[in-house]
Amino acid sequence: MTNYREILRLDSLGLNKTQIADACDCSRTTVIAVLRRAEEVGLCYPLPEGISDKELSMKLHPSAQSKPMYKMPDYEYVHKELQKSGVTLKLLWLEYCEKCRENGELPYQSTQFNKYYSDYAIKTNATMHLNHKPGEIMQVDWAGDTASVIDTVTGEIIPAYLFVASLPYSGYAYVEAFFSMNQECWIAAHVNAFKYFGGVTRILQCDNLKTGVISHGRTEVTLNKAYSEMAEHYGTAILPCRVRSPKDKAMVEGTVGVITNFVLGALRNRRFLSLPELNEAIWERLGILNNAPFQKREGSRAAAFADEKAFLLPLPPRPFELSEWKIATVAPNYHISVEKQNYSVPYEYIKQKVDVRITKSTIEVFFGGNRIASHPRLYGRLNQYSTVEAHMPPNHQQYIQWNGERFVKWAAKIGINTKTAVSAILSGYKIEQQGYKACMGILKLADKYSPERLENACKKALTFTPRPSLKNIQAILSSGQDKEQPTEKEKPTTSQYGFTRGAEYYVGRKN
Repeated sequence: MTNYREILRLDSLGLNKTQIADACDCSRTTVIAVLRRAEEVGLCYPLPEGISDKELSMKLHPSAQSKPMYKMPDYEYVHKELQKSGVTLKLLWLEYCEKCRENGELPYQSTQFNKYYSDYAIKTNATMHLNHKPGEIMQVDWAGDTASVIDTVTGEIIPAYLFVASLPYSGYAYVEAFFSMNQECWIAAHVNAFKYFGGVTRILQCDNLKTGVISHGRTEVTLNKAYSEMAEHYGTAILPCRVRSPKDKAMVEGTVGVITNFVLGALRNRRFLSLPELNEAIWERLGILNNAPFQKREGSRAAAFADEKAFLLPLPPRPFELSEWKIATVAPNYHISVEKQNYSVPYEYIKQKVDVRITKSTIEVFFGGNRIASHPRLYGRLNQYSTVEAHMPPNHQQYIQWNGERFVKWAAKIGINTKTAVSAILSGYKIEQQGYKACMGILKLADKYSPERLENACKKALTFTPRPSLKNIQAILSSGQDKEQPTEKEKPTTSQYGFTRGAEYYVGRKN
């Protein structure tokens, strides 16, 4: 399936159509059709927030076009002519185009012309003449030879693997030793290399290691998800070398050989007791190598890199953070559990399986390729909750939004007696939140009866007790006592002796 999103992203980075086609494992014709369609519908990268791959496909799905018949150049002739002084691929391409026009034939564009020659040269073991552009490519690989570190406790000799990154234009290189070639070390090596170069190339060329490329078939290239995320973070495009084609990254292969001889050879008799100690020695030798004069041309790797650095893409504000992916099921309480901590997602996704991206600092939740939630990662005490209010059902949101002050303000709008009753209920609990349910129940009585009747009921209840309950006020309203006007007999006395019976009580009583 054509990756429309990646085609648009790589086009925004300034890659040509052939490079985009190679990176996305599709034809150049498809790339042209997608970009033309994107321009027609007014789409460009970065894409509108929230647009799914399906929606993008519906907007950009270009109709299949028949491939035009191009004239295949005679690459045996091209290769022989390249051996002559002053002859370049560009000159031969121009001559090829002129000949095609004379014969009424359709010529290939220069990028495709060069690509087919590269394929021919590899198949025939011919020497290719590649003119690398500054800041275009960074080639990476693990060196075949290893260094070593001595364990100070056990005396064990631990192998250290060398990561090598090279810029073909200048030959400028970066080297770092690691105890493993796993994904974490692979990603960390790239992050450190970009930092060392002070920028990012537009293309990242690697071997078909499992830490970078899951599979590389004839029709499809599947990149490791974390590796792909790193490339997107830095705004570069990954172009894996073809299987069993080391000449696709001849520069890095050559640099590996130079590093092995210049760095490891010089350090062969030294003992290192830690990885940082080993890397300090490696970087010292690396500095000498990068600043050493070229043997066959003027300048040095460092001098050439000084000119190349201006063409590198800028580093992002923050370095890439390695992530781990897991699958989680949304619980009925609209939370997922990650490392025994709980994070909310929109309640609409209850019982759904979601993809979770875990980094040291964040938890991101995805469904159908779209991010639906993001949280700072929780540490410390287990079974903590990170809950976003917008993720809660409406009835839950309504409850969580209330506090004592809001209840009092609402009651005050009904009347002074309602305010007094609500305030008394809130102050009667050790924890204020315990009284929220009773306050909500009292205030909702205004909807059932009326604000006026509720105010009268609270007034009457306050004559009996300074802290009326919800049941007290409900009983007054349901019996209609709030409608009765108090008589002299009903008025409470303020005698210090409490309730005193009147004389009429004793009328008719016999001694």
